[in-house]
Amino acid sequence: MDCARTRGPRVTPPSHTTPARIAVLASGGGSNLQSLLDYFVSHGNDAGSIVWVGSNRADAGALDRARAAGVEACVVTDHRDGDALLTQLTAARADLLVLAGYLKLVPTHVVRAFHGRLINVHPALLPAFGGEGMYGMRVHEAVIALGAKLSGVTVHFVDDAYDRGAIIAQWPVRVFADDTPAALAARVLHAEHQLLPRTVAAVAAGLVSLGENGRVYGEVPLPGFSTIS
Repeated sequence: MDCARTRGPRVTPPSHTTPARIAVLASGGGSNLQSLLDYFVSHGNDAGSIVWVGSNRADAGALDRARAAGVEACVVTDHRDGDALLTQLTAARADLLVLAGYLKLVPTHVVRAFHGRLINVHPALLPAFGGEGMYGMRVHEAVIALGAKLSGVTVHFVDDAYDRGAIIAQWPVRVFADDTPAALAARVLHAEHQLLPRTVAAVAAGLVSLGENGRVYGEVPLPGFSTIS
């Protein structure tokens, strides 16, 4: 469904005294969204909860997952319309915005409104294999074509350019000599499902923050961290 576009006040940062209200943008099936939904429910996490999900595609599976979880699901009718998107996020009283497989560039003034509170997950170890047009299977094909021995997942703060924002956390994944893009993609996706929810929770709880100097402060708790093979 589309959402009402009633203009509200500018979004303000979470105070960390109450659970953060987390919004998610996704373009596809929403498996990373599901990992977020499951994590925040199963961990009884006081850091925050998923309250709003948007997609540039009305038929996106992510919207169905949101509805099944009782979370508001909205269509971003024009991904270039930053005013409309910001209005939707304001109406949802979103504190954090997470890009979970969202394939469109977020408008500049939305990025600025959520400075230090806008998070993206990328299926490679940035700054390698990032930038415009590098998403999904294209990333894994490029990794294998170059003969890289290690790939992985990066979760980072978002700025005005694709995949350039300050890195919060990374999780390496081995690349094998006989790997296909699909096989590598499956292992990387498994790592995404582990890293993304923990990183979002750490930012929501104030354990990780983006300083005025552009550096990331704090660490994401990663129990049992290891390279996924």
